Amino acid sequence: MSSAMHLVMLMYGYIGVVAAKNLVESSKFSSILVFGDSTVDPGNNNYLLTISKANYFPYGIDFPGHVATGRFSNGKLVSDFLASALNIKDTVPPFLNPDLSDQELLTGVSFASGESGIDDFTASLTNVLSMDQQLQYFKAYTMKLKQIVGEDQAMQRLQHALVLISVGTNDFILNFHDFPSRRLMFITIDAYQDYLLDKFDVMIKELYDEGCRNIGVAGLPPLGCVPLQMSLKFKIDRQCLVHQNADSEKYNQKLAQRLSLLQATLPQSKIVYGDLYHPLLNLYTHPQHYGMEVTNRGCCGSGYLEVIEICNAYTPLCSNHSKYAFWDSVHLTEASYSYLADHLIRVALPLFFK
Repeated sequence: MSSAMHLVMLMYGYIGVVAAKNLVESSKFSSILVFGDSTVDPGNNNYLLTISKANYFPYGIDFPGHVATGRFSNGKLVSDFLASALNIKDTVPPFLNPDLSDQELLTGVSFASGESGIDDFTASLTNVLSMDQQLQYFKAYTMKLKQIVGEDQAMQRLQHALVLISVGTNDFILNFHDFPSRRLMFITIDAYQDYLLDKFDVMIKELYDEGCRNIGVAGLPPLGCVPLQMSLKFKIDRQCLVHQNADSEKYNQKLAQRLSLLQATLPQSKIVYGDLYHPLLNLYTHPQHYGMEVTNRGCCGSGYLEVIEICNAYTPLCSNHSKYAFWDSVHLTEASYSYLADHLIRVALPLFFK
């Protein structure tokens, strides 16, 4: 490719990003409501009797004020970056925080809980919030909303809210790939995927019935590239596990099809699939293109096994957090979440305005 042609392509790419950001910044989402697992839990687990917490150093080391909020990362999550890009708020707070102001409630909260899953059994393993429990808290939230602004305006706010759902990773890692609990029951990964997708259908319909119309659903990442997964399979060469990635891709294809069918049956809804698999695979495969260097282990400790309790104040850290895709052996760094947010702003969010 000639240098002139390369320059033209870069210019078109830059123009596309600017156009998408302008569209997103001018959007009229009233608030942001978040459901899911540790990828979007800003600290709900702090208020639960669970070992799955991240409210201690070094988690939060790069968050404003260097505070360990309960986010399973060194800084902000993708939901925080999206809320900021949409001019809604700088960060999304946990709903279980008892000190939330009316303004915080009006502009949105997260119901997500680290180590949760679509399957209720997943959440029960560590006593965190199942998706059913998150929906119950959402209904309590809508009651509070009605008390603050009245029923009519509360319903309008829900209709114009952006709902984000990021969940599913723990179902496959905990119940199928690493432990056989669900594999013994469902036998094939296909059957378990369909079971989860059926539950997802019910959840989205329930959100719709409560008044939500704009729902974004994140697909699975390349699970075979998670450092802990490679370590548990004794991968000396630290290469991604091909079969786990293939399972993730297959699930994502089914999920995208389900969401398309759901939107067709739910009038005035916008249900958007957010692809995380391919942008993350690009990041892991070509980190140098995105200003990173290390993608096969986390920044905390050796990066092979350390996560939650064994990533703590006594664990050594890498020298440059932004050069690592993973913060611990499971969770992404703030730099990776920022990269994902930029991708979703450019590719997924504009679909809500079509």
